[in-house]
Amino acid sequence: MSSPEPNVRAARKPADGAAADEPAPGAWRPVVAVTGAAAGIGALLVERLAASDEVKQVVAIDERRGELPEAHWHVLDVRDPAIADKLRGTDVVVHLALDLDLETDATARTAYNVRGTQTVLTAAAAAGVRRVVLCTSAMVYGALPDNPVPLAEDAELRATEEATGVGDLLEMERLGRRAPRAHPGLNVTVVRPAAVVGGVDTPLTRYFESPRLLVVKGTRPCWQFCHIDDLATALEFAALEKAEGELAVGCDGWLEQEEVEELTDIRRMELPSAVALGAAARLHRLGLTPSPAGDLAYTMYPWVVSGSRLHEAGWRPQHTNEDVLAELLDEVAGRHTVAGRRLGPKDAAAAGAAGRAGATVALLGTAAVVRRVRKARRGKI
Repeated sequence: MSSPEPNVRAARKPADGAAADEPAPGAWRPVVAVTGAAAGIGALLVERLAASDEVKQVVAIDERRGELPEAHWHVLDVRDPAIADKLRGTDVVVHLALDLDLETDATARTAYNVRGTQTVLTAAAAAGVRRVVLCTSAMVYGALPDNPVPLAEDAELRATEEATGVGDLLEMERLGRRAPRAHPGLNVTVVRPAAVVGGVDTPLTRYFESPRLLVVKGTRPCWQFCHIDDLATALEFAALEKAEGELAVGCDGWLEQEEVEELTDIRRMELPSAVALGAAARLHRLGLTPSPAGDLAYTMYPWVVSGSRLHEAGWRPQHTNEDVLAELLDEVAGRHTVAGRRLGPKDAAAAGAAGRAGATVALLGTAAVVRRVRKARRGKI
């Protein structure tokens, strides 16, 4: 499936003889605001923008002040309507104030993510901002057995709301699509990264903390990663209006499950679909694991993206899937997870032994963890 031509602003191209990484004489230099600027991807982006000759000023917004003195800081919750005053004079807003913590109450997480996005979009329009960049995830395409590999940016969004945070991301995208109709003159660009790696904790990074890699029989997993540094450069590209619309970002290509197992040296634990999905649903329903059964789909079926629009606009990833996977393994070394639940030392030892004994015993090991948690809960009553 081919991607449409990217929408690239001709005004951002350097004049004849100018270096590609330097602004042309007299070129437009935006004031860029970043929400969620104090940590994670927000902090990385603020640092890049502050060092760029193509940016006039960086406005950083978070509930605490970050460490970069070159940015102009505002400390407030993005759900506060007063953010509109802080955005006056800003050309572009990159909205990164999201809560995707696995341990956060789902209702509270949705309230923060959806209300925050709605407030930022409304405030940006009121302040005369010309562009808002939203960062969601390639998970919004859904992981389905009939997905083409790779997916084009304009592929239908077929995700359900059954996976962690995906319902929030879908609603954010709906808000982003409606905003230009409600506020003419406001442009909304959406950046959708593949599985992000680099100081983040997600169901997909926890997959590699298990003693065995769970593989559901009859499925075709494909793995594509996005290094957090590459995500920062892609967001910078979007903020500088070098590409617009829906932009997918990730490493070039993908890894088959067999390649992942060879690179990680972690053997698989293969289970029937009914067993794997049923166990995941029961554990989550009991509140014993943070990941709903819907998260499993993203380890079962492909959701690889082409990234063609960013590529055609001149952006390239600096990391390969193999490099990012190696970094992820270093990052999760010493952590132990079963069924999405991170274990303590005693449970980790039991799970490791179960993993060595095979799939059946591994399920018994998970059941033992469940009994341990239930016993601990009863002891607190």
